[in-house]
Amino acid sequence: MVKATVIGAAGGIGQPLSLLLKQNTLITDLALYDVVNSPGVAADISHINTPSVVKGYLPPDGGLEKALTGADIVVIPAGVPRKPGMTRDDLFNINASIVRDIAVGIAAHAPKAFVLVISNPVNSTVPIVAEVLKKKGVYDPKRLFGVTTLDVVRASTFVAEAAGQPTESLKFRIPVVGGHSGVTIVPLLSQCDPKVQLDQATIDQLTNRIQFGGDEVVKAKDGAGSATLSMAFAGARFAAAVLDAASGKASSVHEYTYVDLDSEAGGKDVASKLGGNLQYFSVPVTLGKNGVEKIHPLGGMSEYEEGLVKKAVADLGGNIEKGQSFVAKSSNL
Repeated sequence: MVKATVIGAAGGIGQPLSLLLKQNTLITDLALYDVVNSPGVAADISHINTPSVVKGYLPPDGGLEKALTGADIVVIPAGVPRKPGMTRDDLFNINASIVRDIAVGIAAHAPKAFVLVISNPVNSTVPIVAEVLKKKGVYDPKRLFGVTTLDVVRASTFVAEAAGQPTESLKFRIPVVGGHSGVTIVPLLSQCDPKVQLDQATIDQLTNRIQFGGDEVVKAKDGAGSATLSMAFAGARFAAAVLDAASGKASSVHEYTYVDLDSEAGGKDVASKLGGNLQYFSVPVTLGKNGVEKIHPLGGMSEYEEGLVKKAVADLGGNIEKGQSFVAKSSNL
């Protein structure tokens, strides 16, 4: 019996994400929460003939508590989307309060759940959740994840296109480390498996496209939204990996996710090589029954990639501190 809860289930990411999670046969109870429309979303996808029972919840009558109680995994796409010209940092003041309050609910009603944060800016919202859980005395760094899978998905797609093999995108695996916005996203194209031969101009173009792929979608939607469908796919894919690992299914494939580097000894080694002071970073991990089982080294990097990592680290420090300071200044915890 596995209960999955989606917070923000009626939004642009939440609806397709809920649809995809309904197709996961490991899930037996799917709880959908939002401030509006979640019962309608639940009624719609409940007609799909897969094992999970679906129910929608709204804020009245303790809806958040009911949605979270007993949850094994909580996926959080709640918040406002980016609009044209808006950076992820512009989202901070709006989404920070939303994520903080959700974290308070998780601490009270689902303290042992795996928590997957999609709400942007992930670089700051993951530290917000962590600080709230710490204040409530229920923080387990092995169970908190920032979902950066979309960066890996984009890298595979874009490299396959550059290699002239767009229909073979599934076979290309490219590590993407760092954070989840702009220059904090670091694709390690030199470690692409299978290997591809790319000149520096192509590497520059691919790196920029992977880092700013979200802007490409915002522009193409012409003010009507952001990367919701691809993000839902990536969120569901990572949730499936977490649930597979929790069920005991071993995987030889590393997942990439933004985590607390103190959660495992390997993370401390990564932090040391990055400069020693950075607490969160998207790294290759092995998932297990309790979440993060092992954090792996970043591997050999080209001089160009080492430069990208330095830029990412410089930005991430401020992003992380911003999230931590927000919770420190919150008076209602």
